[in-house]
Amino acid sequence: MTTRSCWLVYNGGLYTKKFQDYEALMREAAERNGLELCALANDSLLVSSEGVISLKEKLPVPEFVHFADKDLFLAEALEQEGHRLYNSSRTIALCDDKRLMHQTFQASGVPQPKTILAPMAYANIGRKDFGYLNEVTKQLGLPLIVKEAFGSFGEQVYWIESMEDLTDMAHKLQGTPHIYQQAVTSSFGKDVRLNVVGNQVVAAMKRVSADDFRANVTAGGKTVPYTPSPEQIYTAIAAAQAVGADMAGVDLFLNDGPPLVCEINSNPHVRSIIECTGIHVEDAMIKHMQRGGDRK
Repeated sequence: MTTRSCWLVYNGGLYTKKFQDYEALMREAAERNGLELCALANDSLLVSSEGVISLKEKLPVPEFVHFADKDLFLAEALEQEGHRLYNSSRTIALCDDKRLMHQTFQASGVPQPKTILAPMAYANIGRKDFGYLNEVTKQLGLPLIVKEAFGSFGEQVYWIESMEDLTDMAHKLQGTPHIYQQAVTSSFGKDVRLNVVGNQVVAAMKRVSADDFRANVTAGGKTVPYTPSPEQIYTAIAAAQAVGADMAGVDLFLNDGPPLVCEINSNPHVRSIIECTGIHVEDAMIKHMQRGGDRK
């Protein structure tokens, strides 16, 4: 009898306890659903001019690949060889770069805070004129948020109170892609994480920080189960659809008025929401991938 298999691709240079725990959760979920999960570091699959070279012998043929990494060249190479990735390389690219993410939201009508992309600059050359920041503060007001385009776990995100601080930060981030965003002050230190699988919100939790504007659990936020409103559910699913995500963690501000999307994560860790809600999000993810992403 042939064993049914799937792959989980992770980053070999970021195999921390958090990622090891994620692998264990996904492996157990796969087993519960009749699959054997083969975990592969991205540095065990080399991209060459002749295709993907595996450093491991006798790899099982996967029904699907859960690509829990941001190695876009490897993701694209696997897709070119006919593998179905969850999420796709395109989705990962859109979610990984906050500039692309917010432009995609804008094009799809997904509600978000007003956002301005920092003008491109080159490292080690130095921009002397930061006059554009006057228009940034005119459009967004103060305080505002500065986010590096690439970052995870709430890191590389800065709360800016004054023009002096903004100028200093813009100078510091020269050569580092970043964005400026309107601060949603009513959501200071709190937000909602909705896990979307296919076209459904399968779990939700509220995150609250007592001493930080960021509510991320990694940054010290605490979690409680949360029942999202129909409008929040609709917005989270719309955000996932905009970037083509089969599975995603969508963060919404707890703001006054209609829901606003903070950002979307194409590779959300699920330990916190499982412990908070008791809902095994990983089972929903495996089942969705088994169905071929039919989004039923």
